[in-house]
Amino acid sequence: MKLIEDASEEKLRGGFYTPEPIADFILKWAVNGSTESDLLEPSCGDGVFLERIKENNFKYNSITAIELDKIEAKKSEKISMPRKEILNQDFYSFCIKTKKKYDLVVGNPPYIRYQYFDNQQKILAEKVFEKAGLKYSKMTNAWVSFVIGSSLLLKEKGKIGFVLPAEVLQVSYAEILRGFLSHFYNSINIVSFKKLVFPHIQQEVVLLLCEKNDSGNHFIEHIELEDADELKTIDLYSLKKSTKKIDFKTNKWTFYFLDQDEIDFLENIIDNDLIPKVADFAKVEVGTTTGSNGFFSIPLSVVKKYNLEKFAKPLVGRSVQVGSAIFQEKDWLQNRDNEAKSHLLVLPPLKEISNQRGVMEYLQYGKTQGVDKGYKTGIRDEWHIIPSVWAPDALFIRRSNLFPRLIVNKAKAFTTDTMHRVSVKNGTDINALTASFYNSLSLAFSEITGRSYGGGVLELMPNEVEQIILPYKKENASLLEKIDRSLREKMPIEQILKFTNKEILEKGYGLSSKQIEMADSIWKKLSARRLNRY
Repeated sequence: MKLIEDASEEKLRGGFYTPEPIADFILKWAVNGSTESDLLEPSCGDGVFLERIKENNFKYNSITAIELDKIEAKKSEKISMPRKEILNQDFYSFCIKTKKKYDLVVGNPPYIRYQYFDNQQKILAEKVFEKAGLKYSKMTNAWVSFVIGSSLLLKEKGKIGFVLPAEVLQVSYAEILRGFLSHFYNSINIVSFKKLVFPHIQQEVVLLLCEKNDSGNHFIEHIELEDADELKTIDLYSLKKSTKKIDFKTNKWTFYFLDQDEIDFLENIIDNDLIPKVADFAKVEVGTTTGSNGFFSIPLSVVKKYNLEKFAKPLVGRSVQVGSAIFQEKDWLQNRDNEAKSHLLVLPPLKEISNQRGVMEYLQYGKTQGVDKGYKTGIRDEWHIIPSVWAPDALFIRRSNLFPRLIVNKAKAFTTDTMHRVSVKNGTDINALTASFYNSLSLAFSEITGRSYGGGVLELMPNEVEQIILPYKKENASLLEKIDRSLREKMPIEQILKFTNKEILEKGYGLSSKQIEMADSIWKKLSARRLNRY
């Protein structure tokens, strides 16, 4: 989603109204022939779900619909339906106070980041978590607490059907929610789409369909469709046949895009500690947070114009500046000569530079651009002094496209928060560490531990990088030059993996050709799913 500060008033409320085919499908699944259901919609907006209930003549006992915005609530109020109650109030407050229980809860909750809640909303959202016996995180988005609160309002047997951002499958702040849902419900179905189904926004969504039925089982299933129109072809009976048992140790649901034999293969590696992780050999941290990369990351021409040579450190600030597995000094020099932003401006206290005209002119330029008033720079004692500046042993691209990359930093370059800084532990060979990453199994786990965004972007945060399975052997250091040369020659990664899989997975860890084929198939399946979003 776009940042709130760039959003319209509608998006500030977190309101993205549901396309009719999606509302129809959720209601058809939820009602499924019942005629006496008490139904709740916790964020009804202008009444899309209510309109579809009326249009499709779904039978029910009662409907309670909640909407915080007065104008939208009035629109829903105008929809003529029997036994319908529209409540113009906050859902969190309703959830905490009500004694009523429901058979069905459906809807499309607001997508609002925690930092844009008002103080009362923050207090109430935390109380919803407390009611569920869960620990609240200040990173939590509004839709997370809506799903938890709605679940608490179900009868002993009941269903929820929600339109949610695909983040529910993978982001860290929804990990508590995934754990809660896994234990609370007996059957979970996830429906995803290859095409973006919301007009005008780059937000991938899924349908989360959960049912509790006292069966004692906990199953989950994933269905992927081309677009919302294909929902008409789904047999509702098939949704009752979820067969993948929920793994309560798995904290990401991207696992369930796979077939059961693929899941079993990966779980066997994890559960039996057959292969170590990145964290066993290295620590991964965010790159330097400058507060304004545009100001502190500068090309050679700016260095010369303001006489900043003394304070300009070598920098690799963007993934396009490195197309290899080894970042050499010659690579940095080429970036510099091409006028890339290849210098990081690292300045001392003002008293040490106040007599240097060029530096002071550049700082004044920064002030005219408002750099000194930024979110990060504004809280510093001296806005121009960047904290935590050091050159790592290796670099990990934070956001990648075709495949993630780990890169030896032989140029001793600094980096911004567009890349992560990797420091090897004692006894770890940096060349072996880097070469060991380039295999199908590690790439597959990168897809599982990371999260995807529109346009095929794969993002991994430091703690997620550390969880990637890494078949490290010191002997793998001998592979690095060949990997590096292949990447520089733009050899397709599939060809590179043919020789690295044999050396790293087969010879190094004894995986059979069938197991290697499965690892490769898993990586291709997950990466293709990410890259084919449109």
